[in-house]
Amino acid sequence: MSSASASAQADRAEPSPAAQPPSGYRLFDLRVKRRLPITPSLLRLVFTGADVAQMNTLAPDQRVKLLFPAADGSLPAFDNRLHWNDARRQLPLDQRPPMRTYTIRALRRDAAEVDVDFVLHGINGPASAWATHATEGDRVQMVAPNLAFAGDPGGYEWKPPQGLQRLLLVGDETALPAIAGILQQLAEQASQARVQAFIEVPLLADCLELARPAHTELHWLAREQLRSEHGQAMLEAVREQAWLPTAAASAAGELDELNIDEDILWEQASGEGGEFHAWIAGESSTVMTLRRWLIQERGLDRRTLSLMGYWRAGRSLD
Repeated sequence: MSSASASAQADRAEPSPAAQPPSGYRLFDLRVKRRLPITPSLLRLVFTGADVAQMNTLAPDQRVKLLFPAADGSLPAFDNRLHWNDARRQLPLDQRPPMRTYTIRALRRDAAEVDVDFVLHGINGPASAWATHATEGDRVQMVAPNLAFAGDPGGYEWKPPQGLQRLLLVGDETALPAIAGILQQLAEQASQARVQAFIEVPLLADCLELARPAHTELHWLAREQLRSEHGQAMLEAVREQAWLPTAAASAAGELDELNIDEDILWEQASGEGGEFHAWIAGESSTVMTLRRWLIQERGLDRRTLSLMGYWRAGRSLD
């Protein structure tokens, strides 16, 4: 929405609630209910709020936006006549809440609880700094799917094909909550697919016992133990150990390049590529390297690959 159209919208009389169809996403006011350390690098915060019963999640990798207190410590009251992000951008800089993308780890509407797992990497960013010091009662805002919305609000990539037989999951610690959720869902469904998962984490102590389906080969890649740089272990493990299908006969040798310093790498599988599916997320340059290798060198069908640059070293994607 342009600033001109936003201004025009703001000047109109606000329609009655009955005239406003529910949007796919809405803003929720939350507070910390419990703090649950999981590993040295991973913290789960259980949030609650009056409207959590109206929140929705559609997949284990459901993305939400968290808005943290602004520089002056405040959380704004947004003009509900505007889209939440337009309203956010109109605030003065010292009142504008920092925003980051996270995954819903669990939603318990009956208990008015929603879980979010945070990767702790010190106080060198607004999200990690806030989570490091968060205590019971601290407030945030979340932009999440609206249960009242009748359509599909999107915000998730886990859409495996029917008849899935082989699944490749690859990610770093930022993708761990989503991968853990995918494995848990497959276990609950008693999936018979052969699953191979490679998860790179900072420390050996970050390796967890995860619920997973019967035919799962889970590889933890601890940078501390392997003495590797971020992303290196993921790349080497996939190249050397991944079970991959035979290359498509029509595989193209050329691949469009993306400028990951300006654009977010985000490509979703179509669900039409057969019995194999790969879900890969993490630091953008690592995912980009895997993208080139899987498509150009191994000739995999792009329709079978979901590739997500969750973050980019040295910059904020939000």
